[in-house]
Amino acid sequence: MTEVIGVRFREVGTIETYSVTGEQFRRGDHVLCETQCGVEYGTVILGNYTLCGCKAENPPQSILARATEEDAARAAVYKSKEREALLFCRKKAEELGLNMKIISAVFSLRDDKVLFFFSAEARVDFRVLVKELGAQYQRRIELRQVGARDETKLLGGMGNCGRPLCCHSYLSEFMPVSIKMAKEQGLALNPQKISGACGRLMCCLKHETDTYAELNKTLPRKGDSVQLTDGVRGDVVEVSVLKQALRVACYVNGEKELRDVAVADTVIVERKKKGMPPAQKRAADAQREAREKEKKDGEAMPGAREGRARGGKRGGGQQRDRAQEKKK
Repeated sequence: MTEVIGVRFREVGTIETYSVTGEQFRRGDHVLCETQCGVEYGTVILGNYTLCGCKAENPPQSILARATEEDAARAAVYKSKEREALLFCRKKAEELGLNMKIISAVFSLRDDKVLFFFSAEARVDFRVLVKELGAQYQRRIELRQVGARDETKLLGGMGNCGRPLCCHSYLSEFMPVSIKMAKEQGLALNPQKISGACGRLMCCLKHETDTYAELNKTLPRKGDSVQLTDGVRGDVVEVSVLKQALRVACYVNGEKELRDVAVADTVIVERKKKGMPPAQKRAADAQREAREKEKKDGEAMPGAREGRARGGKRGGGQQRDRAQEKKK
């Protein structure tokens, strides 16, 4: 077992785990840690706790030191320089005609390094840009490409709901989102409605997935055959998961009738299979049988009329023959 703390280096970002040796930290304390961007000034989010089941081949890194007032002042100075460096890098990239979008810049506290994040649709040759940035800041320059989700997380913005983006406001890390979640929640599969600012599926689809999955276990599906309290059977045409209500198409005397009922007032009689819903199929079969019966009756009636007509013709012919014999 290892004693660790949780540290965050941005206002919104992943909480990284670092080990400590006997020193106590509280939420809000500041520490210096080694990261992929170099030495960074971080804030303690989770105080001392014990990490069980730590793998020996991949132990957490140790913090470098508790941050001092000098480190805090240096971090504030570098923070103010990041905006200037970002604008300078964007200007140089535009002058060189590079098809890339510079997102943010990060200065390392103790390492002579500046890290720039950018996004691009294709491969970019930025060697000339690195040389000009190195000559400007006299530091080691590193450019790192990020995807659409990370770009939106760094820049921030407003979502379709009118609130700040989840990834920029409180999400520590991205969660896997699939189109199946939108289907399970009964949302319209319109890319413009279920996609976020990054162009990917919205992260908030994951928030209520477990609730919808639990509620859908006891609900009839669209197309299932159910029986109402008055004994009428029908097909489910619409399901409201949160309201726990159904819209049922009932076929009474061959006519379709829509009823809004509660889930508690229905009993599932038959699950939908491939093809037409059960009740609708029964109504269609009944109509087809009625049409076939009418057709058979119609075919039998003309035959009888033809027989009577032929009989009348034969009787009329005999009367004419007798009349001719009398004349002779």
